[in-house]
Amino acid sequence: MPVVEFALPDVGEGLTEAEILSWLVSEGEVVRVNDLLVEVETAKAVVELPSPAAGTVLSIHVEAGTTVPVGTVIVTLGDPSDVLAEAAPSGGADAPPAAAAAEPAPAAVADEAKPLVLVGTGPSAPAARKRKLGVSGKESLSTEVPDRPRAKPPVRALARSLDIDLASLPADASGVVHREAVLAAAEREQVRPAPIASADEDLRIPVRGVRKATAEAVSRSAFTAPHVTEWLTVDVTPTMELVARLKADRAFQGVRINPLLLVARAFLLAIRRHPEINASWDEAAQEIVQYRHVNLGIAAATPRGLLVPNIKAADTLDFVGLAGELGELVENARSGRTSPAAMSGGTITITNIGALGVDAGTPILNPGEAAILAFGAIRKMPWVVGDEIVPRQVTQLALSFDHRLVDGELGSSVLAELGAILADPARALIL
Repeated sequence: MPVVEFALPDVGEGLTEAEILSWLVSEGEVVRVNDLLVEVETAKAVVELPSPAAGTVLSIHVEAGTTVPVGTVIVTLGDPSDVLAEAAPSGGADAPPAAAAAEPAPAAVADEAKPLVLVGTGPSAPAARKRKLGVSGKESLSTEVPDRPRAKPPVRALARSLDIDLASLPADASGVVHREAVLAAAEREQVRPAPIASADEDLRIPVRGVRKATAEAVSRSAFTAPHVTEWLTVDVTPTMELVARLKADRAFQGVRINPLLLVARAFLLAIRRHPEINASWDEAAQEIVQYRHVNLGIAAATPRGLLVPNIKAADTLDFVGLAGELGELVENARSGRTSPAAMSGGTITITNIGALGVDAGTPILNPGEAAILAFGAIRKMPWVVGDEIVPRQVTQLALSFDHRLVDGELGSSVLAELGAILADPARALIL
């Protein structure tokens, strides 16, 4: 087969670089088309890249932990016998005897190809490889190369975030390390005394991946879009009573019902009444772009940093459909399975700071969006009902918006409409 130089592709939308997190193969290993080669992290997601061709891994050019631009050749695939043939002398005193030339190439003693399976890369190869090919294709003098622990991407991401070595964890009968083993190891680590750093040592943390992208995005947004933030305190007792009724209703068994779902639904209804807020500012064209559909972003704190995946065309979903999409979005974000596509194309965002016990804040816009809603903690507080003070479930809502295209009247109208729906969910029936 011809030598194939595999360059780092653009795995997102316009991303310019990615960090090589870990190699899933080693030099000298035989791979098939679509076998997973490497795990990379972009500013949006962790992605596993498959092999574009079948052959032997001749050379790995980039070490794990290195960030490289899109288009950089990261691995070379080919037939080791071709490499050896090119490197062999043409003749002369140092030429090998004919009998030696007839010996099988290192590929003949490489691991057998993995058996085909419908899902995944198939059973693992033997526990250690006896031979390894270097850049030149020659057999390395190093003896055994241990296999990399097998685990799904979310499990590897979890292990990295907890600083757990997968190689030290027990695997199942097929050699796969599961999430439970990582969590058990993390629990054991918590009882061990942490090393005490010297008083004159500073902790330096590289800024890369999601954190780097987030820092650049919020800086660009904060100094480009003129932010205005308005607050509204709302008695959401009726909404919380509705949440309790829906959870107890058999018709909604299996549906993940929570306050965020009701807030998202109410926000979509408010946007329907005031579609001008679902927009962006086109600086180059000096135009306001009002979007046809609402791609609702949900800010999620993950081990990799703050992610804002979005629900495409959330305005077209019914209540149950929105609940399903929201549950999947949050679960994918927490487990590290968020795709680059889910991170792109958002039009408006909700950040649920109440889940962290925070009452209110001034959220910064996602670049290109006109508004972002901060949903604060729901607390039992004294509230005036008629002429009496009674305990009620109360929350604070904060809406930040780009004052270039959202004036005070529009921003106030959206926030007031949202608050009115949450204070009286039956209002949604007449919208």
